[in-house]
Amino acid sequence: MLWGKLGTKLMFSTAFHPQIDGQTEVVYRNLSQVLRCLIYGNPWVWEDLLPHIEFAYNRVVNSTTSHTPFEVVYGFNPLTPLDLLPIFVLVEVLCKDGFGKATFIKNLHQNLK
Repeated sequence: MLWGKLGTKLMFSTAFHPQIDGQTEVVYRNLSQVLRCLIYGNPWVWEDLLPHIEFAYNRVVNSTTSHTPFEVVYGFNPLTPLDLLPIFVLVEVLCKDGFGKATFIKNLHQNLK
């Protein structure tokens, strides 16, 4: 009812409703393989491994874009999660090169299309 009023269509992505695109299926398959490899023998620790898997996956170069997800979103490839800390911490001092960084990200997104 709500979906119809908004002009959208609800697409389920379960085994009984496989209406997801091929790229999403590849991501799910890759992540499930990594998760299976890491939790083999320790299935009760999978929740603790998710942040590590997420970080590692976001550092891998995508064959379609030739960039990592971190590069696409933030404009650089962090070496450790600590490199992302300044992004998430609110700082009252404005970055003098903020306009240049925003322009770089916009140009990168345009080149990826």
